[in-house]
Amino acid sequence: MKPPIKTLWWEGESLFLIDQRKLPEKEEVIEIKNVKEVWKAIKELKVRGAPAIGCTGAYGVVISSLNIKTKNYEKFIEKLKKDIEYLKTSRPTAYNLFFALERMEKLIENFKEKNIEKLKKEILKEAEKIYLEDLESCYKIGLYGSDLIKENMNILTHCNAGGLATTGYGTALSVFFVAKEKGKNFHVFVDETRPVLQGARLTAWELEKTKIPYTLICDNMAGYLMSQGKIDMIIVGADRIAMNGDTANKIGTYSLAVLAKYHKVDFYVAAPFSTFDPFIKIGKEIPVEERNPDEVRKIKGKYISPKSAPVYNPAFDITPGKLIKGIITEKGIITPPYSTNIKKFLSQ
Repeated sequence: MKPPIKTLWWEGESLFLIDQRKLPEKEEVIEIKNVKEVWKAIKELKVRGAPAIGCTGAYGVVISSLNIKTKNYEKFIEKLKKDIEYLKTSRPTAYNLFFALERMEKLIENFKEKNIEKLKKEILKEAEKIYLEDLESCYKIGLYGSDLIKENMNILTHCNAGGLATTGYGTALSVFFVAKEKGKNFHVFVDETRPVLQGARLTAWELEKTKIPYTLICDNMAGYLMSQGKIDMIIVGADRIAMNGDTANKIGTYSLAVLAKYHKVDFYVAAPFSTFDPFIKIGKEIPVEERNPDEVRKIKGKYISPKSAPVYNPAFDITPGKLIKGIITEKGIITPPYSTNIKKFLSQ
C-alpha cells in the first residue's frame, strides 16, 4: 500500500512535511523540530486537511517530549500537557486534531512507570500508530468509495481532500486513486476553491501528478455544469462531522450540496472516523474558524480589492446531513438516518 502522495513523515528526531503554501510552483519540504513550529505549520496552512493536521499534532507531542530537558517526571508531564493545550489552539474546526491530541494525552495519563525515557518511546509509537491508521483508513475509504464510480462518470470535488490533506491517500481523492488502480475510466471537475485556491493549487496538482483526467473550474461554474447534466456525482471531504450527519467542510461545500439537491446529483462526503465528533450532536455546535481578511483581499500576495475592504472570511460552512446521500468511511458507506447509523458504525 504505497500512497500516491507523501505529505508528512517522521525521520530521526524531526517532522518533515511538504509546505503546501508553495504548491504548485515549488515542492518544498520543511523540517520541524520544536512545538512552536508545529503550531505555526498548522495555523499558517503549511500543513492542512483534517487528517494531516491530526497526525501533525500527534508528532507535535513527540517533538515536545524530546525538547523537554527536565529529569523530574512531574515537571516533564506538566510541560507536556501545557504543550498539548497549546497545540489545540492552532485551529478550531478540524476534529482530527483534537482526536489525536486527546489520544496522546490519554496515553500519557495511563502511563504508570514514571520513566521519562520509556514514556518518550511510547509517545513516538502512538504518533506512528495514528499515522499508519490514517493511511490504512484512507485507503479503505477509497476501496468503498470507488464502487460508486461508474464507467465514464464526471465527478465534482471541492477544496483538497487528497493525499496532501492526509498521510498520503486522501479521503475524497482516495476514491479516485483507488478507482484508477481498478482500471476505471472517469473524469474529475475541480472547483478552484476560493479564497486560498486549494482546488486549483493542490487538487489539480495531485490529479496531474497521478495522471487522472480533470478539468479546473471556477467555484461559481458548478451550478451551470449541473444544469447541463455534466456532473454525475459530487464527493468532498470533511473537517468535522456531527452525530446527526451535519458536516463542516471548506466554505462553499454547502452551496454545492444545495445545488446538488436541486439538480438531483448524488452528494457524498468521504472521511475517516477520526473526523466524527462524538460530543457534537448537530452542526450548529461545530466551531467555525474565521481567518485573516487578507486571504480574501489578496491572491498570491497581491491585492485584488481596496486594502481596507471589510471582509468576512469563515473557513468552513456546515452542510446539513439531509443533503448528504452517504458518508464514505473506512468501515463502509453510512446512509441516513445518520443519528442512528453513525452510532452503529462507530460501535463496530
